[in-house]
Amino acid sequence: MSRRQMSGAAKTPLLVVAAALLVGACSTTVSGRPVSVFDDPFRVAGMVATDGPTGLRPDAEDPTREVTDTDGGDTDELAAAAISDIEEFWAQAFPETFDGAEFTPVDALVSWDSRDYDGMFCGTDTIGLVNAGYCLDDNTIGWDRGELLPALRAANGDMGVALVLAHEYGHAIEHQARLNKPGTPVLVAEQQADCFAGAYMRWVAEGSSRRFSLSTGDGLNSVLSAVVAFRDPLFSEADQLAGIDEHGSAFERVSAFQFGFTDGPGSCAAIDLREIGQRRGDLPVLLPEDQTGELPVTADSVRAIVDAMTISFEPAQPPRLDFTPDAAENCPDARPSPPVSYCPATNTLVVDLPELQALGAPQADVDSNGLATGDNTAYSVLMSRYLQAVQHEQGLVLDTAEAALRTACLTGVATTALTRDVTTPDGSTIALTAGDLDEAVSGILTNGLAAGDVNGDSVPSGFARIDAFRIGVLGDEQRCLTRFP
Repeated sequence: MSRRQMSGAAKTPLLVVAAALLVGACSTTVSGRPVSVFDDPFRVAGMVATDGPTGLRPDAEDPTREVTDTDGGDTDELAAAAISDIEEFWAQAFPETFDGAEFTPVDALVSWDSRDYDGMFCGTDTIGLVNAGYCLDDNTIGWDRGELLPALRAANGDMGVALVLAHEYGHAIEHQARLNKPGTPVLVAEQQADCFAGAYMRWVAEGSSRRFSLSTGDGLNSVLSAVVAFRDPLFSEADQLAGIDEHGSAFERVSAFQFGFTDGPGSCAAIDLREIGQRRGDLPVLLPEDQTGELPVTADSVRAIVDAMTISFEPAQPPRLDFTPDAAENCPDARPSPPVSYCPATNTLVVDLPELQALGAPQADVDSNGLATGDNTAYSVLMSRYLQAVQHEQGLVLDTAEAALRTACLTGVATTALTRDVTTPDGSTIALTAGDLDEAVSGILTNGLAAGDVNGDSVPSGFARIDAFRIGVLGDEQRCLTRFP
């Protein structure tokens, strides 16, 4: 977010800092294609959301592929099992998706240790190559067994490794299916591959894999965390590298993954530069020059955001602010949901400022495990609690699973609306900045607070929570109220 303090008739900027915020019901709809979470909030794209076994099965079938330059260790064994499984999926899905065309596996699999000097992949020395990739020149897939795959496995389990290799195999599928012409932007190819990886993960989650299992609760949440971690770094308008080799934000890459998971591999071909542009709308991609995108969480910034919410949603009775955390314990009709709680009986937002500050700590100050953290991780929670007040004024039920997803959806609407500056009574201007959307997505995935009902309870599936948020980002308030009555 950014906050600019204005003074005088000329509105000369006196202070420029970065922050995160939301606005409301008067938003401009961004065109796109939101994905339905279907009728049951406890389902994931039509599947029951449950926790359970995730990863390589104890009785997994042996890999059908051999690995060149392997060290014979567990990491390469896991990768070979993943590729074998992915190829089994595509042997079925490729002809179904591409008019009966026969699937042809890649020619070889190559392993290397990025810490050693003697590896080669795609004509390149692999020393320092902490990566995985598809080589078009010789139709091979390779990976770093020394650092990359062990780190993925440590952070996201076996399915983190399978996800990366499913993504790389997606590039092989693009080539084999001749989806893209020469010169197709990297951004398009990368999000198509994310989509194909999502389609494979759906196949695993349905129980079709003979090697892997994936629960639709914690297991899928962990996979989505890996997708978030693969987002592009933040660049400013002055960065020379901005837009080069662009892969997409966390919001964009998770969206592409969810398209494949929900609608299957046939939906992935629809991802092109125009479709991505429709999803982006007016959402900021680059930071303004000399800004960090972070507005420190303070009592003043909380008041500014609440003022902006009031301007945007125009409730007849705006909620009042209380910075006494214990006040939430006295609410007669809602449980506390720190760091921000809403009490319908008194129409009060209770803010535990130290806890909210901890939630909004910059990424450099916390161990985020690759997730996007920062001011809007906190401010999106504050905004979601304000939206409880807006819903309460409309007479809507606040303590159900549908209410939790409705709140996530409305938070998405408000986030998009903030692409237009909101000027508060003290002369400050609050605006969304690049990175804020990803911080909200990460928070919704990991803690679910911005996708919680009035008691702070949400549905178990991070997939469903993010899906509801995306419906709001790509839609409008009425769509949220219709989808989650």
